[in-house]
Amino acid sequence: MSKSIAIIGLGAMGTALAKTLIDAGNTATVWNRTSARADALVARGARRAATVTEAIAASDILILCLTDYAAVETTLADVGPMLAGKTVINLTNGRPDEVRAVAARLEAYGARYLDGGIMATPPMIGTPDAFILCSGSADAFEKTREQLAAFGQSHYLGEDPVLAAVSDLALLSAMYGLFGGYLHATALAGSVGFTAKQFLPLVEPWLAAMMTALPDYAERIDSGDHGRDVMSNLSMQSVAITNIVAASRSLGIDPAFMEPIERLAKKRLAAGFGGDEASGLIEAMRGK
Repeated sequence: MSKSIAIIGLGAMGTALAKTLIDAGNTATVWNRTSARADALVARGARRAATVTEAIAASDILILCLTDYAAVETTLADVGPMLAGKTVINLTNGRPDEVRAVAARLEAYGARYLDGGIMATPPMIGTPDAFILCSGSADAFEKTREQLAAFGQSHYLGEDPVLAAVSDLALLSAMYGLFGGYLHATALAGSVGFTAKQFLPLVEPWLAAMMTALPDYAERIDSGDHGRDVMSNLSMQSVAITNIVAASRSLGIDPAFMEPIERLAKKRLAAGFGGDEASGLIEAMRGK
């Protein structure tokens, strides 16, 4: 069902969201601080709003896709009372404390608030590979389920508005950890003459094979039992971790990516858990 939607923020992601909504037959009103960013969307059928106030007045649903929560606060500073009865979907990346503050303020104005995390790059929006994490008002999610589905798969996590933000940051942490590990590995291999393309056939299947350990790690983490049926204990793995750090230094590669892992491993070993699986490092991260 077509709905009147305002998209606030027309960076690469906001523009991709707006295009997808327009192509799905929704009435889209767009606003950006730099008005020229709306030109291509207007040509595609969107309505250009001269102000945020105008965009809100024209729409039942407000989608925010801004740089950060400071921009959210600034953009909505003078329009709070206009949000009564509106559905606000905030797809801006932020911290839990920021989400709680904005959610409380908008709900006090009478808005239905849904916080969201976009797990996709702009070109992925509108494809099955994109997914949107949502939390907050269950009513808001139900009322906008069809519009969210236009972006990709949508996952409602619960009524606590911070659930999506924390999950978004957690998934990004996993991604940056993977990319960081790959970059460090490629730098290390490159120090002895491998090009990135030459190294790729070695690292790609290795990472894919190691991903199969995640279900086992998840079971160990949830049970708190890192010592059962150990396949590769931390004492052995810590030797390799320390060697990676030392070799990186000797070969002129900054070991900064691996040093925190070495510190956690040493902390866990000092606590007497050398015989456990490396999944136990999560307990050191948690301060246990």
